[in-house]
Amino acid sequence: MSMFGKEGSPAARPEPRSPGTASHAEATALSVIANGMRIVGDVESSGVIKVDGRIDGSVAHARQVLLGRGATIKGNIVADEVVIGGTVDGGIRSSERLELQATAIVNGDIETKSIVVLEGARINGSVRMADLTVPRGDAPRVGAEPLRIVTGP
Repeated sequence: MSMFGKEGSPAARPEPRSPGTASHAEATALSVIANGMRIVGDVESSGVIKVDGRIDGSVAHARQVLLGRGATIKGNIVADEVVIGGTVDGGIRSSERLELQATAIVNGDIETKSIVVLEGARINGSVRMADLTVPRGDAPRVGAEPLRIVTGP
């Protein structure tokens, strides 16, 4: 059995992808900005971005953004799910869920469908809760959801 496919065989032809869709590998990709690392400029990813360092720019199109304790983003964040343990100097738009851990500081406006705020987190801006997903052919739906505040460990 050959390890490599012959020209024209199914093993040699890549699977066709429709434009604008991410493969499973791209959707589950993990990008790490390590402690002591600094990125100057905007970051775009369709996967998960874990930040333990600093980004001076916006983060967009991510499936998930994880900002560690002591880490900083000086720019806006747009993602499906966001977990903040450090400092954000900019707005956050999370289409699914936002979690602010006890060490989180957000200096900017927040727009999310669901939010969890642990005791000790600070928000210096407004919070707008709405369903940010827009069904095809429909106008955006705005439905307020209750603010959940979790206290204790």
